[in-house]
Amino acid sequence: MRFDIATLFPDMLESYLSQSVIGRARAKGLFEAECHNIRDYTLDKHRRVDDTPYSERQGMLMQCEPIYRCWQAVCDMTRSQPHVIYMSPQGKTLTQKRCTELAQMPHIMLLCGHYEGVDQRILDKIVDEEISVGDYVLTGGELPALTLIDSVVRLLDGVLAEQDSFVDESHYSGLLEYPQYTRPEVWRGEAVPPVLLSGHRANILKWRHEQSLLNTAKKRPDLLENYPLSEEDLSIITKGVGTFDNK
Repeated sequence: MRFDIATLFPDMLESYLSQSVIGRARAKGLFEAECHNIRDYTLDKHRRVDDTPYSERQGMLMQCEPIYRCWQAVCDMTRSQPHVIYMSPQGKTLTQKRCTELAQMPHIMLLCGHYEGVDQRILDKIVDEEISVGDYVLTGGELPALTLIDSVVRLLDGVLAEQDSFVDESHYSGLLEYPQYTRPEVWRGEAVPPVLLSGHRANILKWRHEQSLLNTAKKRPDLLENYPLSEEDLSIITKGVGTFDNK
C-alpha cells in the first residue's frame, strides 16, 4: 500500500511517519509513504501557493495549480491514479469501518489544506472524497492525515504482532473495548477481577463481552443503535446500567 501526502509541512509528517509502530512498518516495507511539498510545484518565483479569496472573507486560500501539478507528478511517478482524499471538517467522519475499507486500497493520496482551505475547483477536479476526524477545525490537514494513516496502516498484515491487537479494540466489533489490567494484582487496595486470574478462557471471553456491552452503554450508547443486541445482551445492560432503550 502506498500513501502520497500533499502538504506545506512535509517535515512535520516525516517525523511521525519515522517513529514507533508506523515507522517500523514503513522501514520494513509494509507500506510506502512519500510527502510532497506543494510549494515545489508552484510557478511563482516567491513559492507562493495561496491568494485572497473572491469574497469578503478574511484569510488566504490555497490555489489550484500547485496542487494540481503535485497530483499530476504523483500520477506520473507511480503510473497510477490514486484515490484522493481531502482532509476537511466538511467531510464524512472517519470511522473504523472506513479505515478497514481504505486498508484494501493500493494507493491513496492525501491533500492537506491550510489557511482558509483550498479553491473549490481543485476539489471538483481531483478529489474523490472528503474525510473529517471530528466536528472541530484545525489549522491544517496534517494532523488529520496522520490520524488516517495511523488508523489504516495498523490494519495491514504484519504491522501489529497479532491480529487480536486490533480485533478486540474499541469500535472494531461495534462495541467499546472491555477494561484491561496488568501487574500488580492488587494496587492501593484495588484488585484485578478474579475471572482474569482464573485461566478459564470461556469465562474470560464471556466477561470481556459483558464488560464491552456495559462500557458502550455507559460511555457511547449511540453505538448500540446499530449493534445486533441479543435478549441476553439487553439483560446484561439493563442489570448493569438500568433501563435501556436501543431504538
